[in-house]
Amino acid sequence: MILFGKLRSRKFFKTLFKRDCGLKNVTAIITARGGSKGIPRKNIVDIHGVPLIAYTILAAHNCQYIDECYVTTEDAEIKAVSKQYGAQVINRPPELAGDHSLSQEAVVDALKQIAKRKKTPEYFALLQPTSPLRNSTHLHDCIKYFFQSGCLSAISVTEAEHHPWKMVLSDNGLLVPVIDSRTLEKPRQQLPKAFRVNGAIYIISSKLFLEKESFFVEPVYPYEMNREDSLDIDNYEDLNQLDSILQKRAQVRGE
Repeated sequence: MILFGKLRSRKFFKTLFKRDCGLKNVTAIITARGGSKGIPRKNIVDIHGVPLIAYTILAAHNCQYIDECYVTTEDAEIKAVSKQYGAQVINRPPELAGDHSLSQEAVVDALKQIAKRKKTPEYFALLQPTSPLRNSTHLHDCIKYFFQSGCLSAISVTEAEHHPWKMVLSDNGLLVPVIDSRTLEKPRQQLPKAFRVNGAIYIISSKLFLEKESFFVEPVYPYEMNREDSLDIDNYEDLNQLDSILQKRAQVRGE
């Protein structure tokens, strides 16, 4: 009966799964401050009966390769919602939760607080709650292929809507090509495929991140996601788009 009780534990299943696959432990860290500007209280806004941040927490819980999930926040309501959906909470210092605070600073603090509770995770995945369509399958595949690749970090990307070689800057009222004037008039078909970072998944070892304080440490494994799943929630237009996508997917499932 004791063994049966352990087998029913999701964490126990994950440990066995990772051991069989030869994978290392990955801890999810979700950064969620309370003072969003574009959409007030954005991280806990209701999306089809579920708080926005819960989509990311549930994705982490349902990924076999992730053993623990932490939310770092200064906001009492976000803390309560995060605990409700099974995440552990890290008390983020208010000075790391301002409009100009960097995710890197919050993650450094989170890793130090985790180390005080138990030990620093060998690897972690930064998951931003504004990417609700990034699911457990994305996490599973990104982590799996990252370890297989031998790269030092992994970052999720999607194909760029507009090629950077076609972009220009304004310099004292004059247009200057970002790359080279010769690329501005090249046919799109002749240009190499370009990607943009979509903000959904970042994976790196804790040791390397604390040393570099950067998620982009080369060589970087690019985990490609489609544009729809790469939706980043920044304003009400994004929320409306998310609502439409979820309604469409519910109809496909016959709900």
